[in-house]
Amino acid sequence: MTESIDERIARVSFNGDGLVAAIVQQWDTHEVLMLGWMDAEALRRTLTEGRVTFWSRSRHEYWRKGDTSGNIQLVRGARLDCDGDAVLVMVEQVGPACHTGTRTCFDADDLEPVRGPEAPA
Repeated sequence: MTESIDERIARVSFNGDGLVAAIVQQWDTHEVLMLGWMDAEALRRTLTEGRVTFWSRSRHEYWRKGDTSGNIQLVRGARLDCDGDAVLVMVEQVGPACHTGTRTCFDADDLEPVRGPEAPA
């Protein structure tokens, strides 16, 4: 028997503000596009409507990605991490993912870390 939507959401460890980090990834290339925040209702909407919905911490309201910009995220899969405190949402991104107009939110500021050694063979 398949778990109900409420049972799936109950497995999430929301933080003290009732939110969980949602990492958004392009489903076919695995490119990391952005990070957003979801409460239980935003996650419910994402899992049941096929479009990604977030909770805006600054505006204190739900926002469905692309409703104003047209840059929508069509859900292709979703997974909970091993601790239950992060969600990976695989999407088909239509248009740029970042509000700055770029494909991904992670192409702006290279922190130039020291690279670790080569992994043993």
